[in-house]
Amino acid sequence: MVRYSQILSVHLFLLRDNEILLQLRKNTGYRDGCWSVIAGHVEAKESATNAMVREAKEEAGITLNPKDLILVHVMHRFENQERVDFFFKANKWEGEPKIMEPEKAGEMKWFKLSELPLNVVPYIRQAIELGLKRGQIYSEYGWD
Repeated sequence: MVRYSQILSVHLFLLRDNEILLQLRKNTGYRDGCWSVIAGHVEAKESATNAMVREAKEEAGITLNPKDLILVHVMHRFENQERVDFFFKANKWEGEPKIMEPEKAGEMKWFKLSELPLNVVPYIRQAIELGLKRGQIYSEYGWD
């Protein structure tokens, strides 16, 4: 049996009232033209919550307190390689979210959870539906 190294990623459901913040991907080589959330990879010797705080600052210019992050979903995903994704929600932060990486994000916008755009990255939509809306802590994507 071969042990396989997993790629760990973090994703942020930034929420205000009944809305979620999404950003439009561009020039990334993955699902460009689709809406996603603030996200990124966990670096070596970095906890998932610290990675989420770092990514929120890098991508949206906001400051999160790790204690305000609530894990709402974990996904074991296969898209050309295995990944484990941690989905956190936050209702509190400092600063006004704005695009900090214009080379990777074409737009940043609040959407009602009940009116998400059609072109949300599919695994992100699954995590929103199962984890955020239904409270299901775990799912799998891309294994079929």
